[in-house]
Amino acid sequence: MSDAFNTPITVDPRLLEMLVCPVTRGRLTWDRTTNELISKGAKLAYPVRDGVPIMLPEEARTLD
Repeated sequence: MSDAFNTPITVDPRLLEMLVCPVTRGRLTWDRTTNELISKGAKLAYPVRDGVPIMLPEEARTLD
């Protein structure tokens, strides 16, 4: 879990293997610095809150 200094929470590698982007059905990568799952195909970054990936396109941040 994160601490008072907002240390990023890691994502279980087994979970990362099962998750796909809900928009493209493509693979996701973990960005430790932003605490997000990245979909390069959709150019979206899905947040991970308290260790739970939020896989809703409307919650995702658009990548440049």
